[in-house]
Amino acid sequence: MRPLLIVTLLITTAFSSVPAGTASDDQMHFEQTFTGKKMRVDAFHSGTGNEEEFSVDRIMVAGPWAGRETRLDEDLDLGKYRFRIMDKSSGKLLFSYGYCSIFGEWETTGEASSENWKTFSEPFIFPEPRNPFSLAVEKRQGDGSFREIWRTEIDPESRFVDRSPVRDDLNIWTVFEEGPPSEKVDLLILGDGYTEDEKGKFHADVERMTGVLFSTPPFNDHKKDFNVRAIDVFSQDSGISDPRSGSWKNTALGLTFNALDLDRYVLSFEEKAIRDVAAAAPYDFILILFNDIKYGGGGIYNLWLTCSSDAASAPQVLVHEFGHLFAGLADEYYSSDVAYKNFASEPDEPWEPNVTALADPGNLKWNNLVEKSTPLPTPWNKKEYDRISSSQGSLSREDKNRLLLDLVSSETYADRVGAFEGAAYRSTGLYRPELNCTMFSTHKEQSFCSVCREAIERVIDLHTGKGNQ
Repeated sequence: MRPLLIVTLLITTAFSSVPAGTASDDQMHFEQTFTGKKMRVDAFHSGTGNEEEFSVDRIMVAGPWAGRETRLDEDLDLGKYRFRIMDKSSGKLLFSYGYCSIFGEWETTGEASSENWKTFSEPFIFPEPRNPFSLAVEKRQGDGSFREIWRTEIDPESRFVDRSPVRDDLNIWTVFEEGPPSEKVDLLILGDGYTEDEKGKFHADVERMTGVLFSTPPFNDHKKDFNVRAIDVFSQDSGISDPRSGSWKNTALGLTFNALDLDRYVLSFEEKAIRDVAAAAPYDFILILFNDIKYGGGGIYNLWLTCSSDAASAPQVLVHEFGHLFAGLADEYYSSDVAYKNFASEPDEPWEPNVTALADPGNLKWNNLVEKSTPLPTPWNKKEYDRISSSQGSLSREDKNRLLLDLVSSETYADRVGAFEGAAYRSTGLYRPELNCTMFSTHKEQSFCSVCREAIERVIDLHTGKGNQ
């Protein structure tokens, strides 16, 4: 049974959509509707595993808008939540954005089920409307639809909108630039746990990890669709906090291991610090490298990702977490420990594009990539994979990974798209598109499966306006 959702405000309203038209029509609509500046609403997202509430913390204008100016009614249908901006007088939908959040992950943990309340800062970023508007937050329900759970009204001309200049004391530098921000996907790389003396290391880490990402398909074929910039932001201490080892560091962005009580999971709970730094540069997505050799990282859809700079598996982690951040890809593995505890006995159809409950094989969401001769569900030697994966002591980690890779590579349907049981932390009941993918394991050099690549390219098209051509 799904937990009861208690909210402060529930409104059901029919919204008219942003009109579809040519690129020039969209551009004219954008200029008539928005000021060209970026508005940010910092909200408090509070609750338990059974209830949640929002409240406004701060409303500000944070520099020029550098995001998309077309397809403003985002049509990817991704995310556990989405927010919508509506004109107050007409109710017309101006902008929408799907996303996931730290609260959305925390509410599934054992701590949240204890009924103890917790609060997280959550940003809503969008082009500033010229006229008063409503901001509504909606949450995805079990059937895939969205239900409005909070709404607030904002007047851009209010004296309570903070229009302080963004920081101008930060060094912004370009890794590569292929065109105007409104026509490209803009990546912004920040660092945490780098002291001022480690500036050279940060620059080298940025260059190296950018090279990793853009040598990975499909990004290697889409480099011209991206801009990559970085900001030098320095910490008092080198490295980040590691609570399980009793190591605490004073860092600029507050990253820490053991987020949600999972040792390898690295998050920051200082959202406003991250956004205040990032406001100095144009960006669509934020990547945070942290200066540490310990394995760890994290990625949340349309929030940001974190990745260790020096761990041996950092290249694979970066690409994997970017899949979460960029395209809302689900974890496809099912045998590793995770923080989440709140699993229904029978899973609903996931919203993520690369996982399915396979309730209707004839309407599989990636059917266009499945050969007619491929059975659904698709058989594989899962029993042997689980035996090797769970073996203790007799094999080194390297030998175990080699055996697992050999096993999936030798399967009858290796490198075929199908529906292979075992995905999204569940051994049974959920299915992934291919036997191996960077969202499944690091047994293989970073490589996305065909379904994940297609999902990534849809996001690239959204941000570059290709869907309008």
